[in-house]
Amino acid sequence: MTLSQPLRPTSLHEEVAARLRSMVFDGQLQPGSWIDEMALVEQWHISRTPLREALKVLAAEGLVTLVPRRGCQVAELVEGDADDLFPVMALLEGRCAFEAARKATDADIAELRALHGQLEQFAATHDVDGYYRTNHVFHSRVQALAANRWLDRTTGDLRRFIRMLRGRQLHWPGRIEASIAEHRALMQALADHDAPRAERLMHDHLIAQLQALKALRRAAATAPAAVPAE
Repeated sequence: MTLSQPLRPTSLHEEVAARLRSMVFDGQLQPGSWIDEMALVEQWHISRTPLREALKVLAAEGLVTLVPRRGCQVAELVEGDADDLFPVMALLEGRCAFEAARKATDADIAELRALHGQLEQFAATHDVDGYYRTNHVFHSRVQALAANRWLDRTTGDLRRFIRMLRGRQLHWPGRIEASIAEHRALMQALADHDAPRAERLMHDHLIAQLQALKALRRAAATAPAAVPAE
């Protein structure tokens, strides 16, 4: 290969890594489960080399764990991880909202309003999956509008672990209604270019997610065990 030869936009192992990452985020690969490498090789008609390289990428991101002589296991957040992670994300996403409120153009605000409109529809029909997916896009867009490469890098790295929870907190009774109300206030602060208010509202929005997650955890811990059928 000569230096003048065009490079491929992505290599095969990067494509495989992107597919595996999506499977982790969508729950097709469950936390704590072992990845069946041979099954994926056969299903995707690839050799084991790009798959193993892709798994090394996900291991570096913290999404999977490579276990010598056993294989590869999907990472699992333990109880204390969310308690530690959400406050940090609240600070980071709050800063994203602060900088986005200062820098967003009219076109940017219109784009956020369109996403917020989709959230309103999903909340009205209590479509948790649709709400979660659009909510991820909305938060990612606010992060991009902050236009701070250091903030973007740090927030993006931690957002991967937030995504592993797949919006579990939205299943807490009343949470989706509370979430959309928080989004309405945040959207208005962004539209008003009120950076301090946007920062505070985004921070509190993330903390409210953690509180709902903890409420779900407590409810599960105190729920009576199912009685086996006779």
